[in-house]
Amino acid sequence: MAEEIRIGVFVCDCGSNIAGYLNVKELAEYARTLPNVVYVKENLYTCSEGGINEIKAAIGQEKLNRVVVASCTPRTHEPLFRGTCAEAGLNPYLFEMVNIRDQCSWVHMQEREEGTAKARDLIRMGVAKAALLEPQVPIESAMDPNAMVIGGGIAGMTAALALANRGYQVYLVEKTDQLGGMLLALDKLAPAGIEASTLAERQADLVRRNHNIKLMMPATVTEVSGYIGHFGVTVDRGGATDGFGVGVIIVAVGAQVLRPVGLFGYDGEKVVTQLEFESLLKANAFHAKSVVMIQCAGARNEERKYCSRICCMVAIKNAIEIKERSPGTAVRILYRDIQAYGTENEAMYAHAKELGVLFIKYNPERPPVVEEGRVKVFHHLLGRELEFSADLVVLSTPLIAGEDNEAISKLLRVSVDENKFFLEGHVKLKPLDFATDGVYLCGNAHYPATVREAISQALGAASRASIPLAKGVMTVEPIVSTLADEDACRGCGLCVALCPYGALEIVRTEKGRKVKVIPVACKGCGVCAATCYQHALTVNSYTDRQIGEQIKAFLEK
Repeated sequence: MAEEIRIGVFVCDCGSNIAGYLNVKELAEYARTLPNVVYVKENLYTCSEGGINEIKAAIGQEKLNRVVVASCTPRTHEPLFRGTCAEAGLNPYLFEMVNIRDQCSWVHMQEREEGTAKARDLIRMGVAKAALLEPQVPIESAMDPNAMVIGGGIAGMTAALALANRGYQVYLVEKTDQLGGMLLALDKLAPAGIEASTLAERQADLVRRNHNIKLMMPATVTEVSGYIGHFGVTVDRGGATDGFGVGVIIVAVGAQVLRPVGLFGYDGEKVVTQLEFESLLKANAFHAKSVVMIQCAGARNEERKYCSRICCMVAIKNAIEIKERSPGTAVRILYRDIQAYGTENEAMYAHAKELGVLFIKYNPERPPVVEEGRVKVFHHLLGRELEFSADLVVLSTPLIAGEDNEAISKLLRVSVDENKFFLEGHVKLKPLDFATDGVYLCGNAHYPATVREAISQALGAASRASIPLAKGVMTVEPIVSTLADEDACRGCGLCVALCPYGALEIVRTEKGRKVKVIPVACKGCGVCAATCYQHALTVNSYTDRQIGEQIKAFLEK
């Protein structure tokens, strides 16, 4: 005999997020009329401890074998409710979530009746699909216990050391012949005042002496295949190639400083960048009696709309250094807005003013004009133009994405943003993960960061990468593509070509060319199933029949 379908529906008020704009009581009463629904409960907060316990109790007492929660977004709460079902003895994949907050109450705040009607449709569709859900078993795959870190700057070295000190073999790939990255060109680091090169050399020495780190430089990654736990990597080392396998990858390729050709008379001598000025300080080759620093040179414009975050503090740090070395030198910083976040940075900002550094706000519509030995700027607060002598003009230019970022993104099948910096999986939920499992990021590869921030992110990325390495077995959600009808498959390879995760391949079988799914690599996006004109592929929990029943339920009056 077929199993009797017993569905429990839990409708959430979400405080006033849902109940303030939809008639939740009406939705709960409506759910009782739907086929196979034997239990309905309205909760103030279904995700609270009380709401969770009510789901567990109902599964046991009402013998529920399907659960539907109508509340907020599955992106944040579906794992919680699936775990609740599992704790109550129900297969977690017999759970369906209906989003009546983001898709109803939040977008129909002024349309209570229409929003409630739409929520009824969504609940009816969710119940129809839930009746056809089948138990699923998580997919497990053994992990390669090795890791690769791309980039030998402070972030890359920190991440490599963190993993190596936990006992994992780490391949550290650096494209230049030196470790340290941008730190090697800097003078001092604020607010501690330590030599940047000293920190870089200390970390580089630890890397070289760690027997768990295999240092590969100068070298570039030329090929990456596979998936989390089983990445195959090929590296070019001056014409010779090395191949090895790793379970996880950390991207720490850093960034580069914009060279402001054509801006403010930049010539690399009388008009220099902050990075070039750091080299002057480092070599004790600074002798100017009047210095003007111009902020946002090449940033926050049509070409680069973003703020590079660290430029203001670099200018303040270097201005303080000038004043401490040569108190008589006039230092003026022309700025649009000052980015001095945090108590220590604010203290440095105040200290610079105490030392006599002048801060002058300019309007981007009337930018400073640099001429031979002088700078003109319209002071919009005073309402008049000021003119200063300038033995040296220092431009605070932004960090820009590395020239290799796009190539690396294609190798690893990860995303970059509009500025070509690498894009995290989710700004809040996965800030150090890519959407591709097993690949992590940190430091300036992600976005302009201070040295402290880069180190913190590197430790975080290493911690994230350590989780699957420590488990030894990778467990993947079973909502993946499957070959539902092998006989229908023609082996055309269209699905293989379109898969964004490399989770499909064509193999030869006794029945000829057929597609093979690599479940661990699959993210369940459904591109392959939607593309297959033979309907040979399907996605667990999103089968053609389940989707069809949802559409049918929607069309019902």
